[in-house]
Amino acid sequence: MSPSRPKGAPEAGAGPVRRWRKGRGGAGRTPLSGAQRALLAASFLITLGSFAVLPYMSVLLHRRLGLGLGAVGFVLAVASLIQFAGGVVAGPVAGRIGLRRAMLLALALRTAGFAAFVPGLGSPALAVGALLLVSAGAALYLPANKAYLVDGASEAARPRLLSASGSAFNAGMALGPPAAAPLVMGSPGALFACVTVLFALVGAGHALLPREGSGGGAGGRSAPAPSVSAGAPLTPPPAPLAPTATPATPAGAPPTAVAPMPGAALPARGGGERRDRVPGGAATAAAPVRDRLTASPGLSPFVVTVLSVYAFMFFQHYLALYAVPRTSAGFYGAVLTGYAALLVVAQPLLAERVAALGYPAAQWWGFGAMAAGMAAIGAGGHAGIAVGAVLLCLGEIVLFLKNDLEALARSTAAPASVFGRQRLAAGIGAFGAAVVGGQLYGAAEAAGSARGFWVAVGLQCLLLPVFLLFRRRTARDPEEPRAAAP
Repeated sequence: MSPSRPKGAPEAGAGPVRRWRKGRGGAGRTPLSGAQRALLAASFLITLGSFAVLPYMSVLLHRRLGLGLGAVGFVLAVASLIQFAGGVVAGPVAGRIGLRRAMLLALALRTAGFAAFVPGLGSPALAVGALLLVSAGAALYLPANKAYLVDGASEAARPRLLSASGSAFNAGMALGPPAAAPLVMGSPGALFACVTVLFALVGAGHALLPREGSGGGAGGRSAPAPSVSAGAPLTPPPAPLAPTATPATPAGAPPTAVAPMPGAALPARGGGERRDRVPGGAATAAAPVRDRLTASPGLSPFVVTVLSVYAFMFFQHYLALYAVPRTSAGFYGAVLTGYAALLVVAQPLLAERVAALGYPAAQWWGFGAMAAGMAAIGAGGHAGIAVGAVLLCLGEIVLFLKNDLEALARSTAAPASVFGRQRLAAGIGAFGAAVVGGQLYGAAEAAGSARGFWVAVGLQCLLLPVFLLFRRRTARDPEEPRAAAP
């Protein structure tokens, strides 16, 4: 019979990975706060209202307002660029005025934009201005939303929170288009009026949220010091980097010559100390050891996000052109609804597994699933398109969540700024996919084989992890001598 030990303390001889696995169990999870639950509910309502009208915007601009397809494409491209790239401005704005105020300002912009659509249905200029206003509000809202959600949360809790946020957003995406279908062409004014009222109510609800960092805030943080959730295994605080901590190591020896003690902060390749931080800026004592062991500075989350979104947006932009003529509009709608529903269910279930993956492994799995999905779509038919959508969904879950987690773990900046940069990366990737994809799809159709488009995109997905890992290796090799410097 083993000697008694304090409740919650790790067993003697338990390795870092074992403690990490036990810490990820459901018994150690901190329940969601009231503010977090309210924000997740609001996230669902926001995307429900947005996707009740935005997926139909090309139809409204072209058929209702008479804009040419070229003009429609340009307007949508500009709106997408504002929505994504504007996130890099949203981070500093949120940091200056506060996360809750940033969300309120963003919702006010979106409410005004949707309201302007009601008279704008008779004026192309007003409708375009309203769309750009809605896009600006979206650019400001999402980084502040995610930052508020993880405010005060430990690094171990981030995968669950971010995956729950993704599920809430995707649930709204799944239900918005079919809910609006009866009104979008017959009574679009009534539809925009309903969406305006919905956003006004959601904005009023955000005004009741506690300020971030307060005792009743999103993460329930009342002090900057980190706390360990009840039932979670305890890990000692990071050991100070002093000569007495490593008496057998000569001065100037590379940091990798000494095995890190469990819970100790690992040195970065550049010679500096890598600290795991919670959004408030304090080092967390309960950060998963595995996360620190798998960090790979040679891979930039910004670059990987650009390429992840670039690969994914071929599917998002051009599936309708391929699927509707070969199946039906109803089947295409069912595929989109099923895709969003799968994201809602699968993302929280896979969140901890995705967080456990090393960054290179996540890229192999994510881009590999996307490549297989593109090949299945290229095979054609109802079954091929459905299977391809499932594989693309799995690739999105792995890559998008892991990119956000990696960006948070590596940065000492405020989470709103981190998410803003991630949105900028997504905007660059989406813009590149739109430009390249249009030329590529046109060439494939001119050659008489639209399936060749999906084959070409699938090959890109296969080559992207090879390129990224080669870039990681070339970026890591020059850094090795610097890591040995005192």
